[in-house]
Amino acid sequence: MASPLGLTLYNLGQRREPGEGASRPPRPAGRLIWLHAPGEGLVSPMRALARRLVEEDGLPVLLTAPVETEPLPGVVLQPPPVDSPVDARAFLDHWRPEIALFAGGQLRPAVMHEAGERQIPMLLVNAKAPAFLRERDGWYPGLMRSALVRFRAILAVDEAAARAFRKGGAALSAVAVTGRMEEEGVVLPGLEAERASLARLLAARPVWFAAGVTEAEEEAVLQAHRKALQHSHRLLLILISKDPARAALLAARFEAEGWAVAQRAQDEEPEPEIEVFIADNPAEYGLWYRLAPVTFLGGSLFGKGPTRNPMEPAALGSAILHGPRTGTAGPVFVRLGAARATRAVASASDLGEALGELLAPDRAARLAQAAGGVVREGAEVTEGVLTRIRAIMDGET
Repeated sequence: MASPLGLTLYNLGQRREPGEGASRPPRPAGRLIWLHAPGEGLVSPMRALARRLVEEDGLPVLLTAPVETEPLPGVVLQPPPVDSPVDARAFLDHWRPEIALFAGGQLRPAVMHEAGERQIPMLLVNAKAPAFLRERDGWYPGLMRSALVRFRAILAVDEAAARAFRKGGAALSAVAVTGRMEEEGVVLPGLEAERASLARLLAARPVWFAAGVTEAEEEAVLQAHRKALQHSHRLLLILISKDPARAALLAARFEAEGWAVAQRAQDEEPEPEIEVFIADNPAEYGLWYRLAPVTFLGGSLFGKGPTRNPMEPAALGSAILHGPRTGTAGPVFVRLGAARATRAVASASDLGEALGELLAPDRAARLAQAAGGVVREGAEVTEGVLTRIRAIMDGET
């Protein structure tokens, strides 16, 4: 199956890396699933999958990624193995995974060859395009094909991705277009009793939410609010700063500028005369997404990218406004943009105009509905991946 020459040439080009050969934590007892996310943008869907495997199937999970990520119960977090025969053997000898899932399309021929020789079933999910490690890129005779044909299934994000894998040499029967998996933790909790109480207090008032606003964006948000108030006199702005500790300072500043302000931290309510309601508890994002038909994602106008996951408001029915800075959420915005599920703005002035347009209930509802469709599609894809994993674990082909 393999091209001995291509794999040999590839392995000859291996460079030893700093920190290589570091001790590994003990392997969890029982059956183990290995998930690999080759980049930051693929960590979230693999974490979401890992969480479900642990919580629903009681299976320990090994998650490898080249970036640091928050701990997850039942999940062992590790850097990926160096792609060399020696390291691949040591890695697989230690972890002995029953199945391996690779995300995206980054190929690790030495690891995949060794896993294939051990008959470890391999799946490629969220597959976009096959490629070797950047530092190992080059032409190796037959190597891409020999790596791709080892996969039991290659689940491509779209037809263009599927064509790239077929062209790379994957078995035609293994490639399927399924779409992208769901992101982690997008449906945030929120107390229904609290939501209902605030909804009654707000009655039919129009509301928008500025989520995780950076200090550089505070004035732009106020300008947008002032502009939108010209057309919607009862409009309420709910605001959480990227730094919740700034809540009291912001309240004092806004009041000095003539705004009618209330603070959640002071147990104040958004009474009819209040124009700006400042919240400060990150645990309540889910509550505000549920209450506000429109959400502006802070960090996307003048920051390095949104400070919150765009899928959070999408999952809870809030239409999304965002600036040009997409940061690591770029792939998510591409998905939402393709579904016409967001509204992008380039400046504070644009933000005010866009907000005014989205305050029309039908327009916000169209965006929210489209965004919800993207979230539901991702959940269905993840469910399909779980079904495949369970079938393999049960000995089905």
